[in-house]
Amino acid sequence: MAVKLSTLLLFVSFLSFPAFAQEKTKKELKAEQELKKQKEIEALIDSKNFVFEAQKATPQGGRLLNLDYNTYFLKFNETNTTCDLPFFGRAYNVAYGGDGGIKFEGVPENIRIEKAKKKYTVRATVKGKNDVYDLLLNVFFNGDASLSVTSNNRAPISYDGEVEAPKTNEVKN
Repeated sequence: MAVKLSTLLLFVSFLSFPAFAQEKTKKELKAEQELKKQKEIEALIDSKNFVFEAQKATPQGGRLLNLDYNTYFLKFNETNTTCDLPFFGRAYNVAYGGDGGIKFEGVPENIRIEKAKKKYTVRATVKGKNDVYDLLLNVFFNGDASLSVTSNNRAPISYDGEVEAPKTNEVKN
């Protein structure tokens, strides 16, 4: 009886060993993919040339709004930054007949990049045509990001989205 039991246990352990080995390789593969993505994000932030695509907006004192189309962006480059984001909230001094969004193009100033345990923080100031915009972008190692925009003429607003490399035809503005 003891021989049959030990033979059965030995047989079961051989059958379960490949399952444990496969689980370990899945974890290793996931860790490798996360590390690869982290290095991609690090290279983008170091190059100071990336695109933030907004997916959600949260106005000050408001609720989260899903943005239906991936057409809202901040193209960040240390020589020229372009922004086209929707705006929801209180505007203090906006030109009559304006489109209501946050749209500007300019050279970012006072660029500061900090690396924390799980994210990068990018701060910059951009002078647009009619306003000055302070940008605070938190980029997590997996590519998720949040952008806060503060300006002189509008209430602060935040956006959630992703950071990615610019398209090849967008590298130089």
